[in-house]
Amino acid sequence: MLSPYMSPVERVWFYSLRILCGLILLFLILPVLVIVPLSFNSGSFLVYPLQGFSLQWYQDFFGSAEWMRALKNSIIVAPAATVLAMVFGTLAAIGLTRGDFPGKSLVMALVISPMVVPVVIIGVASYLFFAPLGMGNSFTSLILVHAVLGVPFVIITVSATLQGFNYNLVRAAASLGASPLLAFRRVTLPLIAPGVISGALFAFATSFDEVVVTLFLAGPEQATLPRQMFSGIRENLSPTIAAAATLLIAFSVILLLTLEWLRGRSEKLRTQQPA
Repeated sequence: MLSPYMSPVERVWFYSLRILCGLILLFLILPVLVIVPLSFNSGSFLVYPLQGFSLQWYQDFFGSAEWMRALKNSIIVAPAATVLAMVFGTLAAIGLTRGDFPGKSLVMALVISPMVVPVVIIGVASYLFFAPLGMGNSFTSLILVHAVLGVPFVIITVSATLQGFNYNLVRAAASLGASPLLAFRRVTLPLIAPGVISGALFAFATSFDEVVVTLFLAGPEQATLPRQMFSGIRENLSPTIAAAATLLIAFSVILLLTLEWLRGRSEKLRTQQPA
């Protein structure tokens, strides 16, 4: 907030910083915003100026067998990979947060390495691993590798939630006769649920948008929506791709709003925990 006691230099810095932040934000979102109007263009090319308003490309998207198959495959792969990432990521986060053992930092680095290792390396390695097993073009290999890519996000969000967790609640449940599994289900899980769900949403978005690994592991029958978009850009640059991209943008915005809501809920639950 602008203080009435600011000097002229401080006022210039105040406004300059905000203008700079606004320009950076515009630079980041402008490429995304450019594609949205093109999806409603009546013309057959992805160019400006727009020739008119039309929903033709959305009709082509939902009326195309290839696009619908790709969308169905994405809906199959992403939730399955998310469930696996959520389960294994949550268990790993709990073990790494509560446990204290030699090499803990190394284990943490290994489990979050899919976030920093180039995806093309993961794709090549996955193909070389699954191809000799006859699983090169299968949903199983695709789901497993997508889950591996999502696990680090779950570990990070759940670990952050566990940093402020009050373990006295678990001890109190145990003193009342609750088994470790019951204490986890009735005490721990409800309190870390915002972190688990946030990580799951990140894992879902990662899987739903992944194209590089899919190029290595998916055949025509396993093509997901991002791969179909990639193929369309290479073979037939149609405004239908803009319609698909706009739907993905809308989906991403919904995910971000959900994550923001979960963050607020997590903070509220944390402040309500007894000391």
